[in-house]
Amino acid sequence: MAYDDSRFRGEPGFREEPDFRSGGVPEDAPTLGVSGQSVYTPGNYPVSPAYGAPATESTLGLGGARRAAPTPQQLGDVFDDPEHGDPGRDRMAVHVLWELVLLLGAAALLYLLHDARSAALSGGELESLLLSGAELGLVAVAMGLTVRAGAPNLAVGPIAFAAALFFTSNSGRGLLMTAGITGLIAVGVGVVIAVLVVAFHVPGWAVSLAVAFGLISWLSDQHDEKVVTGAYDPHPHALWWAIAVALVAVAGGALGLIGPLRRALGRFRPVRDPAARRGGGAAAFTGLAIAGSALLSAIAGVLIALDQRSVTISDGSAPLGALTLTGLALGAALVGGTSAFGRRGGVFGTVLAAAVITLLLRYTAAEGWKLPQFALAAGAIAIGLVVTRLVETFGRPRTRPDDGEPVSWTPPSITGPAEPADSWSPPSSRTGSWPSSAGDGGYGADGGWGVEERWGTR
Repeated sequence: MAYDDSRFRGEPGFREEPDFRSGGVPEDAPTLGVSGQSVYTPGNYPVSPAYGAPATESTLGLGGARRAAPTPQQLGDVFDDPEHGDPGRDRMAVHVLWELVLLLGAAALLYLLHDARSAALSGGELESLLLSGAELGLVAVAMGLTVRAGAPNLAVGPIAFAAALFFTSNSGRGLLMTAGITGLIAVGVGVVIAVLVVAFHVPGWAVSLAVAFGLISWLSDQHDEKVVTGAYDPHPHALWWAIAVALVAVAGGALGLIGPLRRALGRFRPVRDPAARRGGGAAAFTGLAIAGSALLSAIAGVLIALDQRSVTISDGSAPLGALTLTGLALGAALVGGTSAFGRRGGVFGTVLAAAVITLLLRYTAAEGWKLPQFALAAGAIAIGLVVTRLVETFGRPRTRPDDGEPVSWTPPSITGPAEPADSWSPPSSRTGSWPSSAGDGGYGADGGWGVEERWGTR
């Protein structure tokens, strides 16, 4: 007779055991693990005691090791992409250290400039220096915003020069109204770029570069323009302009420290297959970042027009100046600690980098050295790419000890003796199936059979 004969069910002493041979696991099976660590349930993925939710997927960690995917509760505390990011916060120490280096560099250049030409830090030259820093700072903030969003806008320089020319040619119609219209037109150009980027899900640098070439072609067909006489002169308020730009840059960096905002802004950061769309939220934030960068560039263009009082086209300097401004802005954003891959960035880095570039240009001019701005932009971008690698390497969340492959619980292999046709034998390797007493090998006084007590007589 078979052990699982249905006529034995319900009899006194009958005990139904789980069938381990088929891979089944009892619901009340004990879990494996210790307090304060990941707990592994039979046939399941680890359960973190801090969050109480099992991981349902596994992702690849460093070196190709598999680790448990973060739970929804954990994702509330991460800066990374909710679907593909590492659990844990981005480390900001690398940004702090690098920004200290930039601060020391700016202080050193300030000292060297004072030593080479003390008049450069007083009077009208100081006002011109502050306005130049504010103009580059605005465009650098615009560039950094789109780089963080994962869709660099390489048209910020041409947008700034086109805005300066449009504002200058229409300055006689009222400064505030003309400045407002200039900003709206720039935002429209940004919206065109944003729609092409997010609708077709293509790289922002490619779309914006095409728009930049179109704006440069338009600039080449224009004429020299001057700001109307009696228009606002920003030189007496140069310090306030510089402070305002610095506050905008620092406020943007501080907002980037907020986990959900940082994660949402960086959703367009490329992961896996670039053909995979990043969702409506990513498209919305990326579009706003591109449109916002166009507005900041237009403000910089208006400030350039009011500072220089004219825009010259006939000598061909405007198209080259537009491309140079884009290169310097990109270099400032990257040197400031904004990752070329998107999302990661510091707080004071962009404004400090813009200050370093502005002071370096003034210092080389004071020393009589010829430093082409194109060469400076190329060097800044190259250094910025090295900074990007540092930020990506030392800014990612820390790798935790339990980031390895989750340990799954496997039932022990149980092989019972051959079952005769008319009899059965209990598995000798199961423990805890029947009561035991000392000295009987764990099967009771009757050797584990318990014929009369367990099964009765038939």
